[in-house]
Amino acid sequence: MKKRNVIDAHMHLVQYVAGIGSEGELRWLGGGKAQYADGRVFQLLPEEFAKGSVTPEDALAAMDRCGVEKAVLLQGHYMGFQNIYSLDAQDKYPDRFRAAVSFDPWSRDCAKIREYLIEKRGAGIVKYEVSTGSGLMCNHPTFDLYGDVMRAEYNYCDEHGLVCVLDIGKCGAESWQPEAVRNAALAHPGMKFVVCHLLAPSQKTAETALEKLQLLALPNVWHDLAALPHNMAPDAFPYPKTTALIRKAADIVGADHILFGSDFPSTLKGDSYEHLIDYLRGCAEFSEDEKEAILYQNAQTVYFGG
Repeated sequence: MKKRNVIDAHMHLVQYVAGIGSEGELRWLGGGKAQYADGRVFQLLPEEFAKGSVTPEDALAAMDRCGVEKAVLLQGHYMGFQNIYSLDAQDKYPDRFRAAVSFDPWSRDCAKIREYLIEKRGAGIVKYEVSTGSGLMCNHPTFDLYGDVMRAEYNYCDEHGLVCVLDIGKCGAESWQPEAVRNAALAHPGMKFVVCHLLAPSQKTAETALEKLQLLALPNVWHDLAALPHNMAPDAFPYPKTTALIRKAADIVGADHILFGSDFPSTLKGDSYEHLIDYLRGCAEFSEDEKEAILYQNAQTVYFGG
């Protein structure tokens, strides 16, 4: 299997678990487990991160072992916002990390938050996780992703030259609004949008996701593949059902608009980091040039300036 440079366009650091979801606040229990306020206990992190933190050095060790040159540090409600921690990692390792920031646009002092994170700390990426499970719609009523509040956010991103990342939740959820994302992208043709998880299909909803993906076959919209093998379960390595879906998606939006992402570290509960990269490295569904684009060049263009 040919080794190649890789950019992981969807990775997370965890200074400490402080998440929130539709089931309330998330409490760390130890041993990789966490508990929501409704009492549900589940495995949040793999046992290798049993203390509940994932440091920049932890991420770099895994990246170096697997041939990953750079990573984009995303975040959201699931394990709790890690804004300062991620920006500090970017400052410490500027050749390895780009940090996205995330916040609640309904925060009363949202303008001050944006001023600090973006205008003072220099963040160039904003991620809006809006899902009903562990995003903005887990603790806000359902809202329009092209309504007044979100339009103001897109305008701000455009004015400040930011990459806008959207996690719109699972296919079919109330937060799953591809039409609204299309409207935003058409209104801001000079701005880069990235939609997480390839619209987050399961095997049952894959055809619906592919149909809606056609709405987002736009020059300024990219799609990352984070957690796709997990969402498409059951599908064991080398994930033939997942790679067949990615091939169909590439035929719709173009292989030059798909970004590799792992959703490290939570997806390591199901498989190794090596496997979450190697299923694409060895995929016969794509040419060598297409794999180079998906695994490296597209993320270089979107997040690292070419």
